[in-house]
Amino acid sequence: MFKEKIIEEMKRVFETIPFGIDHTLKVLKNAEEIMNDENITEEDKELISIVAILHDIGAVEAQKKYGSIDGVYQEREGPAVARKILKKIGYDKDVDRICFIIGNHHTPSKIDGLDFQIQWEADLLENMTAMDKQKDQQKIRKCIEDNFKTATGKKLACERFVC
Repeated sequence: MFKEKIIEEMKRVFETIPFGIDHTLKVLKNAEEIMNDENITEEDKELISIVAILHDIGAVEAQKKYGSIDGVYQEREGPAVARKILKKIGYDKDVDRICFIIGNHHTPSKIDGLDFQIQWEADLLENMTAMDKQKDQQKIRKCIEDNFKTATGKKLACERFVC
């Protein structure tokens, strides 16, 4: 119920950045794939899904304020936008945790739990599609080794990107 409402709000925010909608839905799908094969509670699945939907939600505000959607600006603007959306739809569980992850989702040193790790991996799986699978094998393998901690995330990354 909340997931669909949050997706609709995310789409409204990203009207001016349509590729943001596509990216977000792919990250959500990746997160769901990882969660399905990991031992994740239903409550944690809900939180991780919300974070996946809202992780880049600060991009539009960042573009307006800073002329850039770089990660540092998304992290700065995202939590306030996310709080506004969650309040609007009446969602009040784990809002501080959701906003912490959104506010740090480009900063791997801030990963402090499985929920954040799954978001990191789900986003990275999508971002890795920009790498040249044929030419960047060494870089891809190093990226997987350094970033993927869940068995499922590592398996998905290897299946998709390792020749």
